[in-house]
Amino acid sequence: MVSELTVLFRRRRTWALLLALAAVPVLIAVAVRLSSQEPTPGRGPPFLDQVTQNGLFVAVTGLIVSIPLFLPLTVGVVAGDTIAGEAGLGTLRYLLAAPAGRVWLLVVKYIGAAVFCLAATLTVVTAGVLAGLALFPVGPLTLLSGDTISLAESFLRALLIAGYVTVSLLGLSAIGLFFSTLTVVSVGAMAATIVLSVVAQVLDSLPQLDWLHPWLFSHYWLDFADLLRQPIDFTSFGANALLQGGYLLVFGALAYGRFATKDILS
Repeated sequence: MVSELTVLFRRRRTWALLLALAAVPVLIAVAVRLSSQEPTPGRGPPFLDQVTQNGLFVAVTGLIVSIPLFLPLTVGVVAGDTIAGEAGLGTLRYLLAAPAGRVWLLVVKYIGAAVFCLAATLTVVTAGVLAGLALFPVGPLTLLSGDTISLAESFLRALLIAGYVTVSLLGLSAIGLFFSTLTVVSVGAMAATIVLSVVAQVLDSLPQLDWLHPWLFSHYWLDFADLLRQPIDFTSFGANALLQGGYLLVFGALAYGRFATKDILS
């Protein structure tokens, strides 16, 4: 497990993806800071108009901007490369020579992808907080419920939101792992994972498919507003975790079914 994470976070590609994510909230903060006009309420991403009042909102706005495309893109790249990348390099059969076998390899690869989900989300939040501290006043945070919380609790809420978004990406990681078992070309698995995330969000935006929305893995991705109220309501967090857990079980089983019977020639 440690060796897998070491390999993952030693790759230049991994750090390039994280740096690209960090750039999102930084660019938002710089654009607002250099603008001659205050952000107009109702225009642009949610909470953008709050950034100049409290720099901590840079992190929240950065996440909202990153969730539809940038975070799924980076997760799709990492998850799609889990098994197919090893096959493409010709190292997969050597990994399977270990006594732990195929099930453990799948588990280790998925855990690596899940850790990247956490690292990616924390990167956006950390970069947003630092950019907010550098460019805007920061103080007690006014929540959506109208209550004001201390700076220390504000940082805790930011971490809770990061946890929510991390959980949101676990289902997509399982889908990427499954696609990665279908091919030896990692680019194909990456592309399929990213395209499916876009398709799910498009379907989720169509009111004619209301019956389907609660079953789409992207349905709760942006529903973390309850974490910005007092008291905190974990209903959406629980529903999101249950949905992502379902996708993990289904696509984890599909990945195992495919990988356990696959002839490894690479």
